[in-house]
Amino acid sequence: METKQVIAALAALAQENRLAVYRLLVERGPAGESAGTIAAALELPASSLSFHLAQLRHAGLVTQRRQSRQLIYAADITAMNALVGYLTANCCGNPTTAAPVCCPVPAVAEPVATKRARGRS
Repeated sequence: METKQVIAALAALAQENRLAVYRLLVERGPAGESAGTIAAALELPASSLSFHLAQLRHAGLVTQRRQSRQLIYAADITAMNALVGYLTANCCGNPTTAAPVCCPVPAVAEPVATKRARGRS
């Protein structure tokens, strides 16, 4: 992965709504989700969602396909794996230096829907 791609991906994810969209798409898996369903699930106006999806697509983190009259979006897991791989290889210490080596520990993230529901209580 090129440095410019890494910067674009990190910048795209460094915004609350875009991160929520990406997390929702990861939860939906390869089948993806329609823009309308994403907007309803995250309570985002269509115009805002369109902007955020464009940013995620530009960063290469989300794919788009047409299904009849709907646009279906899906997380590009290969791109995310490349991003994490880049960060691990280039940012997590070097055995020849005193920098610590990172060992990612899998964490179970709370689903977006659960967080939103809890926030309304």
